[in-house]
Amino acid sequence: MSNKNMFKTRQLTVIGLLSAISIVLGLTGYGFIPLPIAKATIMHIPVIIGAILEGPIVGVAIGLIFGVFSIIQNIMSPNLLSFAYMNPLVSVLPRVLIGVTSYYAYTLIKAKNQSIKIGISAVVGTLTNTFGVLTMIYVLYAARYATAKHISAKAAAATIYGVAVTNGTCEAIISVLITIPVVLAVKKIIKR
Repeated sequence: MSNKNMFKTRQLTVIGLLSAISIVLGLTGYGFIPLPIAKATIMHIPVIIGAILEGPIVGVAIGLIFGVFSIIQNIMSPNLLSFAYMNPLVSVLPRVLIGVTSYYAYTLIKAKNQSIKIGISAVVGTLTNTFGVLTMIYVLYAARYATAKHISAKAAAATIYGVAVTNGTCEAIISVLITIPVVLAVKKIIKR
């Protein structure tokens, strides 16, 4: 088997493993950490890890599977905002972009300290997810969101971006705390 084929096999393995982790987190509810103000998600972290370790294509593939799973989950177990999450522009596009932004944040940062590079990449990927999803909800469904939440249309932006800031901050901190040790451990194993 050539090195090129082994590399593709390794990438497929990483995609399958990290996608499965993301799906299990969603199915079991472990992908949501209850906080006093909201639920913080960690389902995007496998996308960030895959992008850092294997590149943007792997990150995009894991993000695509995460996004498609989000659509399926909202069809199977609808909630107040499922109308928005059934749209691929809301649930898939931002999740695909996590892999791109995480990878390029990691590669473009010139810090020598790996923990700093990984941490910044985790923050960028997390904010891509949080602000990407909520911005698409605002752009496509502001009025419908306001109706679902029983608020005025004028209050939709403040409410949506209030959630983005609150959740985004918590999710970024959690993402950094999980992503740094996982990526450093895997990189250490790969060097052997």
